[in-house]
Amino acid sequence: MATRKSGIPLSTISPKFLHANSTSHTWPFSAIAELIDNSYDPDVRARQIWIDWTRIRGLDCLSFMDNGEGLTRARLHKMLSFGFSEKKAAKFHIPIGVYGNGFKSGSMRLGKDAIVFSKTRDTMSVGLLSQSYLEAIGAQRVLVPMITFRRDGHNHVEDGGSLRAILTHSLFNSEKELFTELRAISAAGTTTGTRIIIWNLRTTANGETEFDFDTDKYDILIRVNISDKSNMTPESEYSLRVSRAYLARIWHAFILTSRNIHYLIYVLLKRDKYINWRGGDKKIRLFGDG
Repeated sequence: MATRKSGIPLSTISPKFLHANSTSHTWPFSAIAELIDNSYDPDVRARQIWIDWTRIRGLDCLSFMDNGEGLTRARLHKMLSFGFSEKKAAKFHIPIGVYGNGFKSGSMRLGKDAIVFSKTRDTMSVGLLSQSYLEAIGAQRVLVPMITFRRDGHNHVEDGGSLRAILTHSLFNSEKELFTELRAISAAGTTTGTRIIIWNLRTTANGETEFDFDTDKYDILIRVNISDKSNMTPESEYSLRVSRAYLARIWHAFILTSRNIHYLIYVLLKRDKYINWRGGDKKIRLFGDG
């Protein structure tokens, strides 16, 4: 039992809560929307978001990448923890999530395991939120291995245990592979940003992944809802490309309320924001002049 110096026990979080918390998302696209929200927030200031499917070591994975400001070690730790949120409005830019739960509920709804790569101007950090890791070590509370590389070479010497955990229990088995993923952020044409990879994706009753990545190379589809197409199911219910979660959530509640109409006009005229579809050559402008 963890206690403070006063002898009063600390509350802890069971690893089972990662799954229980994720069940708040009955629709998988709402979980994806949580990750989009994080890139939209004013402390991140991402102008582009890439969402894609990839295969790593034979496993289907979802990847999310933005070209925002990146996460410091302290901010990454808070993102991997519960209930920490320091989001504040910046001029007319109002944050969406304020409860410090979106990344955890969203990522763990999509898959059992997630790894976060983030680059700021001074540091590069990697963090692991993994149910598989916690099960493998028989953890009684949530542990989040994290490592940070400083550009000046003064790295955290205490990161040795976290590095071993990440290399043993993630999809990446060497520091070289970790740096390859960090370099992928720079390949997007920016020196800062964040890349999230989620694997051990949720599956259907017959063992297939919940998402269909093959029917349309520019889209991600929900299998169970595709099968209902004959029943006049709206395309937005099974196609990420046209989903309400994919577009409406990024516009936030000001679309639905007149009290923020000045902000909507400001965003439409002054901000450029893109979401890039699978394949890289289809891009939709959400905000901007053109």
